[in-house]
Amino acid sequence: MKSLYLAAALVFASFGVAQAQANDPQNTLVMETPHGEVTIALRPDLAPGHAERLVTLTRQGFYDGVPFHRVIEGFMAQTGDPTGTGMGSSELPDLQAEFSREPFVRGAVGMARAQSPHSANSQFFIVYGDAAWLNGDYTYIGQVVSGMEAVDAIRKGDVEGGMVTNPDRIVSMTVLADR
Repeated sequence: MKSLYLAAALVFASFGVAQAQANDPQNTLVMETPHGEVTIALRPDLAPGHAERLVTLTRQGFYDGVPFHRVIEGFMAQTGDPTGTGMGSSELPDLQAEFSREPFVRGAVGMARAQSPHSANSQFFIVYGDAAWLNGDYTYIGQVVSGMEAVDAIRKGDVEGGMVTNPDRIVSMTVLADR
């Protein structure tokens, strides 16, 4: 019973920090999807290089029109690859891993990567539920603070080999400070 209370306290503490981060418009992303707006509070305190990368690419318009190329029901929705194949990235260099102990719970945003821990670039994912097996092995970059219902509605599409063949796309993504 103690472990259940501890787990609940960690989730609420994590959300509280993310909510506080949402008050930082320079590190808050607003992602417009076909299903509504999603607000993401980035955590530059945990992953400064990754937070800067998402802000930079957002300001460049990199994510506008990019598909949710990998959507796994009950696990996550992944985007950030302009080719839609899961193999694409930005022209910027890959990032060094910035792993933390922050738990991957519903609404957590993480950086996708290849097998190398230092291969994250532009792709990110939002988890639908608890994904504790990612803790400490993927860079936790932020938390959805509003609009999770829009993430839940992302089209699962026609899936072939784990890839969505008829994907929903990010309509646009902006930094809150720039709106």
